[in-house]
Amino acid sequence: MKTFLLYVVTAIAEIAGCYFPYRWLKAGGSPWLLVPGALALALFAWLLTLHATAAGRVYAAYGGVYIGVAIGWLWAVDRIRPTAWDLAGAAIALAGMGVIAFQPRG
Repeated sequence: MKTFLLYVVTAIAEIAGCYFPYRWLKAGGSPWLLVPGALALALFAWLLTLHATAAGRVYAAYGGVYIGVAIGWLWAVDRIRPTAWDLAGAAIALAGMGVIAFQPRG
C-alpha cells in the first residue's frame, strides 16, 4: 500500500506541474501559475527518487498509476465525468502496474 500511495502522490505532483502552465497558456491564467507548476515538477522529480526499484521498472509501473490519477483529475479538477471507457482503460493500466510493481523478486 505504501508503494501504491507513493505512486499516487508522484502522479499528482506531475499532473499539477503540467496543469498550472496549461492554465496559464491555454486558459488565460496568470503567469504566476508557473511558480506552483515549477515547484510541483521539482517535487515530482524528487518523489521519483524515493521509489525502491530500478528506474525503468518505476517508470513502467508509474505509467499505470498516472493514467488512473489523470482520470481522477479529469473528474475532480476539470469537472468532466469519466466515461465507462475511461474507467475500463484506467483499470487495465492499474492491473498492469500491479503486475510490474509487485512481481516476485528473487
